Amino acid sequence: MKVLKFGGTSVGSADSIRTVISIIENNLERGEHIAVVFSAMGGVTNKLIEIGKMAASGNTEYIEFLKVVEERHFAVVRGLINVKHQSSTFAAVRGLFNELGDILKGVSWIRELSDRTLDLIMSFGERLSTLVITEILRSKGINAEFCDARQIIHTNATYGMGDVNFEVTNHQILEYFAKSTALQCVTGFIASTAEGITTTLGRGGSDYTASIIGAALEADSIEIWTDVDGMMTADPRKVANAFTIPSISYAEAMELSHFGAKVIYPPSLQPAFAKNITLKVLNTFNVDFEGTYVQKAANGKEYAITGISSIDEIALVNIQGSGMIGVAGISGRLFTALSNNSISVILISQASSEHSICFSIDPKNAQKAREILEKEFSAEIAIGHIDGISIEKNLSIIAIVGEGMKKSTGVSGKLFSVLGKNGINVVATAQGSSELNISVVISKSDLSKALNAIHGVFFQSETRSLNLFIVGVGLIGGTLLEQIRNQTGYLREEKLLNLNIAGLSNTKKMLLDPDGIKPDQWRDRINDEGVKTSLPAFVQRMIELNLPNSVFVDCTSDKDIVQYYHMLLDASISVVTPNKVANSGSYSEYLALQRTALQRGVKFLYETNVGAGLPIINTIQGLMASGDKFLKIEAILSGTLSYIFNSFGPSVRFADVVREAKAKGFTEPDPREDLSGADVARKILILAREVGVPLEAEEITIAQILPDNCLKANSVDSFFEEMEVSDSFFAGLRENAEAEGKKLRYIASLENGKALVQLQTVDAQHPFYTLSGSDNIISFTTERYKDRPLVIKGPGAGAEVTASGVFADIMSISSYLG
Repeated sequence: MKVLKFGGTSVGSADSIRTVISIIENNLERGEHIAVVFSAMGGVTNKLIEIGKMAASGNTEYIEFLKVVEERHFAVVRGLINVKHQSSTFAAVRGLFNELGDILKGVSWIRELSDRTLDLIMSFGERLSTLVITEILRSKGINAEFCDARQIIHTNATYGMGDVNFEVTNHQILEYFAKSTALQCVTGFIASTAEGITTTLGRGGSDYTASIIGAALEADSIEIWTDVDGMMTADPRKVANAFTIPSISYAEAMELSHFGAKVIYPPSLQPAFAKNITLKVLNTFNVDFEGTYVQKAANGKEYAITGISSIDEIALVNIQGSGMIGVAGISGRLFTALSNNSISVILISQASSEHSICFSIDPKNAQKAREILEKEFSAEIAIGHIDGISIEKNLSIIAIVGEGMKKSTGVSGKLFSVLGKNGINVVATAQGSSELNISVVISKSDLSKALNAIHGVFFQSETRSLNLFIVGVGLIGGTLLEQIRNQTGYLREEKLLNLNIAGLSNTKKMLLDPDGIKPDQWRDRINDEGVKTSLPAFVQRMIELNLPNSVFVDCTSDKDIVQYYHMLLDASISVVTPNKVANSGSYSEYLALQRTALQRGVKFLYETNVGAGLPIINTIQGLMASGDKFLKIEAILSGTLSYIFNSFGPSVRFADVVREAKAKGFTEPDPREDLSGADVARKILILAREVGVPLEAEEITIAQILPDNCLKANSVDSFFEEMEVSDSFFAGLRENAEAEGKKLRYIASLENGKALVQLQTVDAQHPFYTLSGSDNIISFTTERYKDRPLVIKGPGAGAEVTASGVFADIMSISSYLG
């Protein structure tokens, strides 16, 4: 024998009921001995509660609302019962609605809706749906019988959630089922007292009905038919990658259900647990899927935890004081006072010092709890032994559940690590000695982020994911997106990494999509779906989305955008950028960004600030971390100036070299911006700060390259004219160098705490002598590299290498996720 229970969505329409009928028929055709329990049609119970409250308030519109509910049931009758057999069913349904109408009329007269009356009103949902489905089955020739659960399930007079008298109920069920061989169609959710007064088993009680009947009849299994593919690893509405748990133990299911998993109703497990009956959670709308088996002991598990559950909103009550330390009975008094006032405690945490006890409750009971406890401990509060009762709201609970935690080390560490890396603060925590459940209290605003991050690390640890928000999709940003597109397959297959582009912005339009923007579709999507760019709105929305493992990628040279870096880092969003503005501003701002990133456990990466794709910053940080000390840095840090001085020879004028560099796009529109040395100065400033020298921009000495007449030219064309006039000056610099067997190099240096940027001459022994093209080169003289400096050389400019450097920074963050 088995018991089938169909939930509200399963019986919510003619189409879904048609599927339910098919499932029942298939069972009967296989010779299965079954009983069936039905919930009210989806949404009807809530509507009946609303109608009852309207009647109690004197709002006569409840009559029209009731007609809508009535018509919904009539529509099912018309859709699923042959016209010849409809009249008797219509009469029966109308009779129930007439009865309900009379009750509501009485409520409207006396302007009162007691819990007892509300239970009676709610009972009509299950009575109507079960009646209709029973008649549909009969119309198809099935020997079905309507069973009003009030005849067989008896409770005390606690309205809203009656306590079942199992001794009487089990006897009644056995006696009732022994009298008939017909298919019993049972009303879920409802019961009655010994006096025959209608009660209910609590919201979700139809599961409980099925479990009570199944246990009494010692059924082989109890099937809970719902609208999802079983119990999930997490709420699929909050975690898109959640998947079905094939097998789960009673204890695990109880824990998950207690902490918000609504697929099954917690008390429904208790009768089945006592009789060791298997529960199956199945999907009415995907009948071929195997669903979840809930048994005394689950089958072998692939993961350390079984599932993640949550309660969206709780209040945390804290009672503390030095007078609690070592005093027996404080906890007993506290929880007895709450129990006596019917306040349920969800989670408890107490410090080993006994200085404080905190516990979570439903927020609607928060003020009541405060008043109760202030009264209970008024004497201790008055003399200062207890500081008072504090309540914190807008919190949520997340619980990770699984019997596998007993055998797996590091589960707690992994949980708190992933929360910390995503900037999620844990307000309270609780873990039982059974190691079945670890619960944490966090801010409600972080719930979705936490669920996705935890699910990723426990169930998809092999597939790490980063959410990228890219501002600036011009030359560098566009190249980066192309590189991501080309590497997507490789990263997923070989590196088990998913780069989710969650936001893009250029100077005109921006687009945010937490589900992802494919790198081969971004141009079309930002053009078609993008809205007018607003950087403040982009940043604010990114923070509001609160996605786990978020990275802000600034591919601009915008001076204003850096004002948001601190806000982003403080929101636990990593920042990657080739933009030098932030790190070359004031030293105090540089330090503030570094400290915020460190405090929030996120990354602020800017390898491309100095040498495009060259590993300069990483090399410095590695040497510094290992204890090496920098004595001297020499560097050619401008690909533009490198190209100009490498191309300047006897057969070409300096003005022509600069003109050619400008034509190739190597220089700024006004080449004087490159030749001024300001950009190189910013780079050596950043390097100085990285090696621990606290320089400000104005402390860097820049030796002027250009004669005054070139600098003061009133246009770019005039500048080139003055360059030609001054050709002998530049030729003289080259000739003097050649006469000494040297070459001209524009070098930035740092030594003894002083930074200098100037045009120098180097001989053949110098590592910069053989530099060619637009390459950059940097030489580190340290305590460990004193006799032979460490030299890094390579392309120092260009969209490809810069984007590649940004990409490398992003990849380093993915490695940090583990």
